[in-house]
Amino acid sequence: MLSVYTSAIGSESVYQPQHDSWLLIDALERCDVVSGRRVVDLCAGSGIVAIAAAELGASTVMALDISPTAVHCTQANALAAQVDVEVILGSWSQALEHEPFDIVVCNPPYVPVGPETAPGTASPTGPMASWDGGPDGRRVLDPLCRTAGALLAEGGSLFLVQSEFADVDQSMASLRAGGLNPKICATQLIPFGPVLHGQARWLQDSGRLSSARTEEQLVVIRADKP
Repeated sequence: MLSVYTSAIGSESVYQPQHDSWLLIDALERCDVVSGRRVVDLCAGSGIVAIAAAELGASTVMALDISPTAVHCTQANALAAQVDVEVILGSWSQALEHEPFDIVVCNPPYVPVGPETAPGTASPTGPMASWDGGPDGRRVLDPLCRTAGALLAEGGSLFLVQSEFADVDQSMASLRAGGLNPKICATQLIPFGPVLHGQARWLQDSGRLSSARTEEQLVVIRADKP
């Protein structure tokens, strides 16, 4: 098991590593595509996925996040893990300003958030900005899926984790329309955490959830560029 599992820690104002973080790291490890390649981690949070990529032998690793606290946290965690990660303060879209990457990884905000949720709602998992995907969960997913092809070098791959409640089929279709070959490479069924419990009424009202369910399926999509 990678040392990042224990070394990466976030502050209260940074997204805390959750099931989706571990599932994304596990997919990278099992697919064995990182060694010797240029990697970028979008919406990096605590930097746990970026650090995992470095430990898996990436030639270079870049991490981007819009939160100054997340940038500081990623830098501190990379230092503690004794790996090199270039950390940049900015939106995931700023990765387009650099040369295309071999591997793009992203654990974006993807939770569908109802209109009655107060801005800045606190959660033990991290600040609202780290999980708020807008009313349909696709505030970041839609532009990211449309742009993924431009972020990737030929033969490169995107690894994207999201919830079933944010429309996996839409992500797959958008990636396919952008010239990529997407497939689901990992799934996990997990109990609702505090964020999903807080949005259960909205998920029901918007037709995404039956009242009897208290679990969600996480999905990692791998999209390859020919």
